Parts: sequence; C-alpha cells; structure tokens
Amino acid sequence: MAAPPPPPPPPPPPPPPPPQAQPQALNARGIPKAHFIEDVDAFITGTDPDQALQELQQMLAKYRFMENNKRQRRQGLAEKVPELQRTLAMVETLQRKKEADQSFDTTFELSDTLYATGCVEHVDEVYVWLGANTMLSYPLSAALSLLSDKLTAAQASLRNVREDLDWLREQITITEVNVARVYNWDVKRRREIR
Repeated sequence: MAAPPPPPPPPPPPPPPPPQAQPQALNARGIPKAHFIEDVDAFITGTDPDQALQELQQMLAKYRFMENNKRQRRQGLAEKVPELQRTLAMVETLQRKKEADQSFDTTFELSDTLYATGCVEHVDEVYVWLGANTMLSYPLSAALSLLSDKLTAAQASLRNVREDLDWLREQITITEVNVARVYNWDVKRRREIR
C-alpha cells in the first residue's frame, strides 16, 4: 500500500492594500471633507490642469447635489416635527380626559376648509397615520410611546440635517476657492507660455 500524498502547501497571503496618500476625512454621516489646496503647483504637478479643474468641478457638483437633497430633507422634517408635536399633544389630552373620566367638545377638520364640532367621550384607542396611506389603531399608552419615539427621532434627524448643511456649505466654499485658484493658476501659466 502506498503512502498518502503530502498535503498541498498553504496559499500565499493576500497582498497588502495599496497605501493611500491621504486618508479621507468624513463627517459623522460620511460626507467627505474638501481639502484646501495650499500649493497649486504641487497639486497640478504630473496632471493636466484641465483634468484637475474638471475633477474639482465634479466634486463641487456632488457637494451641491448633496446640499440640495439635504435641503429637501430639512424641509420635510421641518413640516413633520410640528405635526408630530400637535398629534402627541392631542393624544396626551385624550389620555388626561380619559383618566379624569371627562368628555370634551372639539372641532374636527374634515378637509382644508371644512370643520365640524363634536363631543369626545370615553376613548380607549386612537388611529395613527403611519405614512404610505397606512393607519393603525393603538391604545392611548402605545400611541403616546410611538409618537414620542417618532418625535424624538425626527428632531434628531433635523439636527443632523442642519449639521450636514453647515458642513456642506463649508466644503462647497473650500471647493469653490480651489476651483478659482486652479483656474487662475492655469490662466497665469498660459500667459507665461505666450
């Protein structure tokens, strides 16, 4: 009987990742930091000035696109937070009236310009719009918890969006200055060539 063949040698280790010239700085939500170009000559060395200018303009367009998206998000959240606050206040009122075993008169909005008056008596549950044309019935305590959580999350998102907009304005300004400096450097270089 022959001896079993020796086991194959282990595979070689994977090559190390290529070194990066400069780690990319990001804000808390992953938006890259624009680096100010202090020495345009060193920045342009080995590359075409038109290509460098085009890359900077593409980065500027990306920042502006992100800024536009964040502005739209801020607008949506700015409308959502007061609506959640009003809804939460109403559910809290219903909870207080239920605990005091009181009924109360109120005005209901039927449409944008049409209202009706009604008496609200003992209420055990409320119907909450969840979005996407979805409404669910919740007991008052569960509705309070849900709405409080949603309000807290919406307020945190609004703060984050405002921070991102401030960050993006700074990055846009830095990139615009970089574009102007590279453009002016190229104009000066072309004049010297003539």
